Amino acid sequence: MTEYTVEFVGTGETIEVADTETVLSSCIEAGIAQEYSCRVGMCLACSAEIVEGEVTQPAARGLTDDEAEEYALTCMARPQSDLKLDRGKYPPSIEDEEATAAGGDTDGAGGAAADDD
Repeated sequence: MTEYTVEFVGTGETIEVADTETVLSSCIEAGIAQEYSCRVGMCLACSAEIVEGEVTQPAARGLTDDEAEEYALTCMARPQSDLKLDRGKYPPSIEDEEATAAGGDTDGAGGAAADDD
C-alpha cells in the first residue's frame, strides 16, 4: 500500500490517501467537506478537475473516457501519484445535459420536426 498526497487547489487542504482508498473516503475521514451524492460514479456531484497527477477510476461510469483523463470522481478515484485537484469543476458533459434539460437546441434543428408533405 502506497500513500499519496492530495492537495485541493485554492483551499489549503491536503490529505494523505492510500492507493487502495478513494479520495472521497479519505476526505470524509479527515473531516473535509467534499460534495457527493450517489457514491457509485454516476451523479458527478463529487467531480474535481485533475490539475496534476494521475488516478485510477475504472468504475466512474458518469465520465467519458476523455473526461476521465481530466476529471476525477472522488467517490471512485484512487490516487496513482501525488495529486492536485480543483473541486467543484465539472466535465463538459454535465453542461450539455443542463442545456438539454433547459430546452437547449442540441441537434441544430431548432426543435422543429421535418415535414415531408
